[in-house]
Amino acid sequence: MRHIQYILLICSFCGMQSTYGQIINWNGVEDTKHIVNVGIGIDYGVTYNVGYTYKLDTKTPIILTTSFSLPSGAVVLDDFKSKIGGQLLIINNPNFKGGIIINGIFRRYENQLVRLLNFGSETKASFGFYRTKWFLAAEIGFDKAIVTHFKHSDYYKENYFEEVKDGWYEPATGGNFQYGLQTGYSLKKSDITLNLGKVTAQDFKTDPTIPLYVMVGFNHKI
Repeated sequence: MRHIQYILLICSFCGMQSTYGQIINWNGVEDTKHIVNVGIGIDYGVTYNVGYTYKLDTKTPIILTTSFSLPSGAVVLDDFKSKIGGQLLIINNPNFKGGIIINGIFRRYENQLVRLLNFGSETKASFGFYRTKWFLAAEIGFDKAIVTHFKHSDYYKENYFEEVKDGWYEPATGGNFQYGLQTGYSLKKSDITLNLGKVTAQDFKTDPTIPLYVMVGFNHKI
């Protein structure tokens, strides 16, 4: 029973804090090397996101990304999520484009019962229609919790299970699917973006407490 509770907790943990990522209008970055991104959204509460993108000088468009997000709350940095990875265009027609996103993830979550540190991965695909001034794309992704460190509080040990063991756990079934839409309007040096969708657990039976996500973002191109 306790193992099942851990799996359910980690499935919810995967969904928290920024299932969305940096959204790029591929038809508006030809002469751009650097993009700074900020965003605010609803994803298990109000979440703030900041990120940086570097576009490589390659024949096939590739960008490297890193981002950091945290929810609003009284205690700063008790929960956060950081990602590092990249995006690769695999379909690069003038207006129809499709890309693959791969990220490594490190996140922290703490409540009255337990503190979790997790290493995970995120794989996404997006396909859509892109113009210089606007774009609309569909996205689907999978966020996997690979290994998680549990440190239980004294309150948990005193009230629930005194002999509980702290340490690393590898929940093979911990993960969430995300699917939704991304769109935006582009100016010469900036983009205003919108990302919204739904989250469901890997077993397709368990929905997170808030199964929807939405983010408004702003990109500044350098």
